[in-house]
Amino acid sequence: MSYLNEEQHKIVSSAVAEAELTTSGEIVTVLADRSDDYNDVALWWAAGLGFTAMSLFAALPEPFLSFWDMLIGGWSHEWTTGELASMTIGLGILTFVIMLGLQQWQPLKFFIIPNPVKTSRAHEQAIKHFKVGAERRTVGATGVLIYLSMREHRAEIVADDSIAEKVEAEVWGEAMGDMLVRIRKGQIAEGMAAGVRDVGFVLSQHFPRGEEDENELPDRLIEV
Repeated sequence: MSYLNEEQHKIVSSAVAEAELTTSGEIVTVLADRSDDYNDVALWWAAGLGFTAMSLFAALPEPFLSFWDMLIGGWSHEWTTGELASMTIGLGILTFVIMLGLQQWQPLKFFIIPNPVKTSRAHEQAIKHFKVGAERRTVGATGVLIYLSMREHRAEIVADDSIAEKVEAEVWGEAMGDMLVRIRKGQIAEGMAAGVRDVGFVLSQHFPRGEEDENELPDRLIEV
């Protein structure tokens, strides 16, 4: 799924090129639709509700059995142990399948994912992109990744160790704030460009551009 058109891509890429004019640091930008498919979380929800349904049936069978008797015409039925066991298992399986099916609707699936899980998966994915696209890919190990994951509403800024030693996490928090103000308004490209400019300013203070500095990493926005 593409969030930005060609012109919007240019806004971010131009911001990266401009920011790198004053620093030897290299800025990589990544825009992701999602950080994970969360199929394991969907299975846990389905299994949990399936088990809950079976537990409720075991604890309070009468409402379930009365409802079943009503469905078959109101005739009471003497339930054997085997039939009750089959009813319990069947109810659990049915609940599991229904819950798994409901989560195929993506808005619901992402709504019920716990926030700590979203944050953790987005961070893990940002680290993966950083290791592939920026970590120690420059002569001075001065790479910074700005990562935005749309479905989770999460953003990350990851920097090489040489940068992390000089720049405290709170400084990146300010850049993140400027970026998210625009993104919350739907201005994704402008928001990322604002984050890039802030990161570029910070880098220029600690890693000013040298006379022989070369552009070592692509300026273009990576959309995945």
